[in-house]
Amino acid sequence: MRPGSRRLVWYSESLAGAPEALRIPASLSVNIRRSTNVDGTTSKADQRRALGLSTLAFTLCFAAWTLLSIIGVQLKQDLGLSESQLGLLMATPILTGAISRLIFGILADRFDGRRTFSLLMLVTSACVYLLTLASSYAMLLVAALGMGLAGGAFTAVSTYTAAWFEPGRRNAALGVLGAGNAGAGLTSLAAPLLLIALGWQATGQVYAAILAVMGICFLLFARDDPRAKEGKRHSRPLLKQLAPLGDIRVWRFSLYYFFVSGGFVALALWLPHYLMEVYGLGIVAAGMAAALYTIPAALFRIPGGWLSNRYGARRIMYWALGGSLVCTFLLSYPPTGYVIPAVDGDISFRIEMGLWGFMLLIFTLGFFMSLGKAAVFKHIPLYYPHHVGAVGGITGLIGGLGGFLLPLGFGLLSDTTGIWQSCFMLLFAIVACALLWMHHSIRKAERVEWGHHEEQTDLPELSTPNQNQQG
Repeated sequence: MRPGSRRLVWYSESLAGAPEALRIPASLSVNIRRSTNVDGTTSKADQRRALGLSTLAFTLCFAAWTLLSIIGVQLKQDLGLSESQLGLLMATPILTGAISRLIFGILADRFDGRRTFSLLMLVTSACVYLLTLASSYAMLLVAALGMGLAGGAFTAVSTYTAAWFEPGRRNAALGVLGAGNAGAGLTSLAAPLLLIALGWQATGQVYAAILAVMGICFLLFARDDPRAKEGKRHSRPLLKQLAPLGDIRVWRFSLYYFFVSGGFVALALWLPHYLMEVYGLGIVAAGMAAALYTIPAALFRIPGGWLSNRYGARRIMYWALGGSLVCTFLLSYPPTGYVIPAVDGDISFRIEMGLWGFMLLIFTLGFFMSLGKAAVFKHIPLYYPHHVGAVGGITGLIGGLGGFLLPLGFGLLSDTTGIWQSCFMLLFAIVACALLWMHHSIRKAERVEWGHHEEQTDLPELSTPNQNQQG
């Protein structure tokens, strides 16, 4: 804050008990504060620095988190893995990421988000390097567990980023940060080229080096967020910090994230392998095709937050789950041959989805998933401003569990049924259950609101929480 502004604000506050004619209007002093620094400490330049570094670092973490979606295909060939074993290997980092989200969210709340996030990147870098030294399936699983720490990045970095922005701009900032999911698309594009040119071990070493450099740069060039400077984190006991997790609405709120986030991660891991097996694409072509799903799906999260503000989270979630229901139904239909008895002989025909039709549907599915992710996650800083790490951590944990369990389900269904489209059958069943449950909750909330002559557009867990905690 500039010295002149500080004196004017102090003068306004010191005249609080003076006659009305001598007072400076409160709106003037507030506007003076906001035109210089947010909460008296944060400038626009600091905000841009924090958001830029956080988004870049999160993008690289997400890229490392999904690395096995590409090099896992080569590992399957080298080690002779089954579909179930490949699914487990791909899903193992997602499990660690799910669990670590809550842990790193709490650490970022209690301590310094800058150091927490830097440490996360450096440890993940070491684990990615250890993966390249593995010579057996068991060693790969152990290294993959460590790689999964990159999945805890979002709660740590979102807690750090949210502290820099006032509530009116926080949603937009988190929307930009969420676009770091495009790291999965970055891996789909770059990793196949590195794999062909260098081999899977060198590809992992390149990723490890980039992540280590980013961790050091974040530690050196990022700044402590305002709450760390003011020492606010140390004033809240751990039990108080975890208090919102005892509220059932937090857990119900997290279930919506299971499909939109967990399903996105699961498909980002599975698509390259699916495209190679079903459509006969090479590793580079499959990676580029998968990027047409992952990159737009990540970037659409930015306007998703704006749409939720404009039209309300209820409507956006109906769009997200309803659109996903239609897409997964069409994608789950396997190639089918029909024979119709006729007077002059049987008439036979076959229904099968081509590659371009598949890509159009998977692109549309990614769009609806991105809307759902924005509609769900944008509310956390608003309703739990002092517990962003804990609540965001448990929400991310549930979403991460979706990313872990679904690839396992994909592999098991593929092994047992022999139908590749069975992965979309599973997604269809999940989104159908989620849509029915959400609709039931919204109708229940609407009855409460009509009784009070109110109309809400937020999710029922947020707009009428007390009346729906037991529903």
